[in-house]
Amino acid sequence: MQQVTTDEWLEPLRERELIPDGCLAALVVGSSARGWNNTRSDHDVYVITSRGWDTPTSRPIPVPLDPPGVCSETFHQDGRRWEVTYWLDGQIEQLLSKVSWAQYERAPAGEVLTPREEVSLGRIANCLTLLGEDWITERRRRLADSAFQSLLVVRSLNLADDAAEDALGQLESGNTHSATLSARRAFGHAVDALLESHGEFGSHMPKWRPNRLRIVAPQFLPFERYWALETMRGYDDTDPKPWIREVLALCQDICLRVETP
Repeated sequence: MQQVTTDEWLEPLRERELIPDGCLAALVVGSSARGWNNTRSDHDVYVITSRGWDTPTSRPIPVPLDPPGVCSETFHQDGRRWEVTYWLDGQIEQLLSKVSWAQYERAPAGEVLTPREEVSLGRIANCLTLLGEDWITERRRRLADSAFQSLLVVRSLNLADDAAEDALGQLESGNTHSATLSARRAFGHAVDALLESHGEFGSHMPKWRPNRLRIVAPQFLPFERYWALETMRGYDDTDPKPWIREVLALCQDICLRVETP
């Protein structure tokens, strides 16, 4: 895929006056930032400002912060949809406060972030910086020093354990259909815990799990084996128990190998 320069990213935004005077940083996030985008992918941009953004064309998006929402602008260029989301610097500060170590001690496996908040913080770790390099560097440092990663890993491990227990109980009762679904759910959470422990966030977007696994490349879980289980290649509907047991055994192995930061 052809490399896009910073100026090429910024030009459509500046032409539409979407970079305000109070801009502290601008960053490309999501698949475009990581080179995973395709011709149908949206371009997602976060703009960090010191003042609120509100125009006749902006769309409010609720978030449980103060103020209780962010605004986004959308436009199309060359057949591609762009979405520009405006975050206040103070809102990012609030997100970082939600993942403090004090919060982790109170609720190590609690859902302290909404999915949107979690995705947004995780994207800062893997964004493409257009403006505000110093701002991004400092927030990445603070994010790395926070309990964000530990909160996600513990959450995913607990979800994997819960799903595995469901699968075992359902298997023992002869309900192989539910056991199959529970085993699949346990596998997804276990792999997410592994990826999160390596700084690859995005469990709310499982479509990118294969990409994230290729980056981490754990030796004990080759991509070929992961993909065979993810796609249920060896599943036999007439005798699903071996597949279920294999998946649950691997989930246990993964969870035992995952280290909470």
